[in-house]
Amino acid sequence: MPDTLSPAVTDVVELTRTLVRCESVTPKEAGALQHLERTLEPLGFKCERMDFSQAGTDDVANLYARIGTPRQEEGGRHFCFAGHSDVVPVGDLSSWTIGPFSAELSGGYLFGRGAADMKGAIAAFIDACARFLARRGRDFGGSISLLITGDEEGPAVNGTVKMLKRLAERGETIDDCVVGEPTSSRRFGDMMKIGRRGSMTVDLVVRGIQGHVGYPERLDNPIHRLSALIEALVREPIDKGSAHFQPTTLQFTTVDVGNKATNIAPGVVKARFNTRFNDLWTSKTLLAHLKEHMERANAALGGNGTIEFASVEVSGESFFTPPGPLSALVAGAIRDVAGVEAELSTTGGTSDARFIRSYCPVLEFGLVGETMHKVDEKSAIEDLKTLSRVYETVLDRYFAA
Repeated sequence: MPDTLSPAVTDVVELTRTLVRCESVTPKEAGALQHLERTLEPLGFKCERMDFSQAGTDDVANLYARIGTPRQEEGGRHFCFAGHSDVVPVGDLSSWTIGPFSAELSGGYLFGRGAADMKGAIAAFIDACARFLARRGRDFGGSISLLITGDEEGPAVNGTVKMLKRLAERGETIDDCVVGEPTSSRRFGDMMKIGRRGSMTVDLVVRGIQGHVGYPERLDNPIHRLSALIEALVREPIDKGSAHFQPTTLQFTTVDVGNKATNIAPGVVKARFNTRFNDLWTSKTLLAHLKEHMERANAALGGNGTIEFASVEVSGESFFTPPGPLSALVAGAIRDVAGVEAELSTTGGTSDARFIRSYCPVLEFGLVGETMHKVDEKSAIEDLKTLSRVYETVLDRYFAA
C-alpha cells in the first residue's frame, strides 16, 4: 500500500508564485531554496544543501533532494529533474507593467521574473512528484531527485558542475535527466532540446600606430584594421550546419577605443565577439580556424599592425544526445498529455545540460520561452498545469510497474 504522505503545498501555480516572489537574482538565494526544502521534505525527499565557493566568484547556494533508493547498487533507476532557482536582473523597472516579483495573475497568465525561466518548471517538477508519490508511495522501485542550482544565469562555476562532481565522488549516479528550461517555442510542447551549440567568447586587442589624422601616412589606424578583420570573419558563413545543428554563428558584441579626441587616430582598439558553434568544431579547432582567417587578413593589410587574443572563454562545447529511450519517453508524454508533436531541436543558447551530458542522457523540456529574460516575463497558467502533468506522465512510464 502507498505510504501516507504528509501534506505539502505543491499546487504548481501557487508554488510558482511563491518562488517568483523570492528575488533570487544570481547569486542571491533569497529564500527560494529554503522554501523548496520546506515543500519537499514532507513528501519524503532527503534535502541536502550543496553550497560552493571559489576565489574570485560569488558564493552560491544549491539544493539536491532525493527520494527512493539511496545508492545505485541497491537497485532501481535514478531519474533526475534539474533546473535553476536563480533569475536574471529585471533591467529597467519602470518598463514593467507589473511588479517583476509580485507574481500577479492576469488574463490567464502568471507574471514575474522567473515565471518562464524557470521557476515554473521547478514548481511543475514538485507538483508532478507529489501526485506520483501520492499514488505510488515512496517504494516505487527507484529514485527521483531534484538538482537545483542558484548559479545557472551567472558564471556557472559554483553550481551544477560542482554538484555533479560531488555526487560522482560518493558513487551516486544518475540514469536519465530532464532539465526544465523553457524550450517550447510558440506553443506549449512544440519543441524540446536534445543538444546545444557550444559558446566561445574572444577578446581581441588590435594594435596600430597612433597619429594625427591630418597625416595618415604617419599612422596605422587600428580601427580600420579591425574593420577588415571583422569583414574577414563575417563575409562568408563559417559552415553550413550539420545533420543536427544550425550553422555556426559569430557576432561582435563590443568595440572599444576610449578616444575622445577628434584629431587623433588611436593606437589600440579592443573588441569582443561570441561564436555559437555546432558539432563540426571543438572550441580549439574553431579558434584555430578563426585565428588563421584573421592573421591572413591582417597580413594582407601590410604595415606593422598586430592582433592579440587577450582572452578566450569557453562556456561550453557543443553536445548532442541522439534520439533514444529518453527523448521517446518525453515526446510520448507531451503527445498524450498536450496533443502536440515535439520537435527535437538543438537551437538556442546554453544551459546546464552541457554539464549533465557527461554523466547521463539528458534533454531539456519546459514552458514557452518567448518572454524569458524580457520585461513582463510570463507563463500561461494552463501551461504550468500541463507541464506538471507531462512530468508526472514521464515518471509514471519511467517507473512503470
